[in-house]
Amino acid sequence: MRALLWIIAIFALAAGVAMLAGANEGYVLLVMPPWRAQASLNLVIVAAVVGFLASYFLLRLIARTLDLPGRVGAFRARRQHEKAARAMKDGLRALYEGRFTDAIKSAKVAYASGGDAPEAALIAARAADGVGDERRYREWMDKAAASDEGRIAQLLTGAELALGRGDVDEAARSLDALRKRTKGHLGTSALRLALEVARRRHRWDEIIDLVGRLSANKAINADEAGGLLREARLLRLKELVGDPDKMAEFWRGLGKEDLADRLFVMQALPVLAKVGKAAIARKTVERLLEIEWNSELARCYVLCSGEGDEAKDALSRAERWLTAHPDDPGLLYSLGRQCMVAQIWGKAQSYLETSAKLMPRADVSFAIAELMDALERPADAKAHYRSAALAMQS
Repeated sequence: MRALLWIIAIFALAAGVAMLAGANEGYVLLVMPPWRAQASLNLVIVAAVVGFLASYFLLRLIARTLDLPGRVGAFRARRQHEKAARAMKDGLRALYEGRFTDAIKSAKVAYASGGDAPEAALIAARAADGVGDERRYREWMDKAAASDEGRIAQLLTGAELALGRGDVDEAARSLDALRKRTKGHLGTSALRLALEVARRRHRWDEIIDLVGRLSANKAINADEAGGLLREARLLRLKELVGDPDKMAEFWRGLGKEDLADRLFVMQALPVLAKVGKAAIARKTVERLLEIEWNSELARCYVLCSGEGDEAKDALSRAERWLTAHPDDPGLLYSLGRQCMVAQIWGKAQSYLETSAKLMPRADVSFAIAELMDALERPADAKAHYRSAALAMQS
């Protein structure tokens, strides 16, 4: 239907032009002495239109012919770019699929076709690291760093791959270079890598700083941040094992939020007890148990019960708790241990045996075995030592 309409329109236009030409009786007189020429006005109009169109197309042909080398160059560049893009895509797919040899081959093509693209070099470097080819890894990393635009990505990739190999020192060097280049403004990925380096180096102060920066960027949630800060504080405590006074000073300098972390307090008590400083945590433990009862924390109470009158006061406090929590195995264990220290053998045996009935555990069996040794009952002690060993293996 559309073709028919076009045909009708063309015939109508031709009929209109013919009618106008028939009605036009004008002529054009050209004089160039000693010659004269006369032509129909219709012929002159047609000749002018045809001449204009012929001149236009001739000029277009000349312009396109002169532009041909540039068009050929642009076509070749486009083909080269398309080839590099395909090779880059193939290299990424092979890298993610674990086909590292194929990834290196595709990245090599992309690098050669894409004007020494640092992205292709980094794909090849990752693949070389995946196959453990140190020489090619270094070669491709150097190529990635050759361009200024790829330097930051190269340093970040180097730090990540070094951590994957367990080379913390090289990862730290890459991150230090990255800090200098970015003037200390690290992105989220770099901050996470720096945090992992700090964790493996046991740099508790760096961990606290990096966790704060990641939290400010909303890169980690509150639970993850809390766990990392807990780890940092414990690392610091363990560093101070050789200096009990500094350990006590560090503990007293902790904030209320730090000491409100039950898990941290439970993990810190054995460290403090190792150097005889657990008594400084007693008030903290008591406050936490008064706020919300926790059987595992109550089990640790014996570690901070102290000595002499302080130990008697702690035992009295624990027995008052027993009124409200008579069947708590953790509290019963702690009471049993406290009574052993106070040499109240009968109560110690009763508390420990009740705790063992409520929740059999290796530490309870071991405590009963030690109690039997103190009471000079070697056969019973041996049986409980065996029970403790079996519980530890299960």
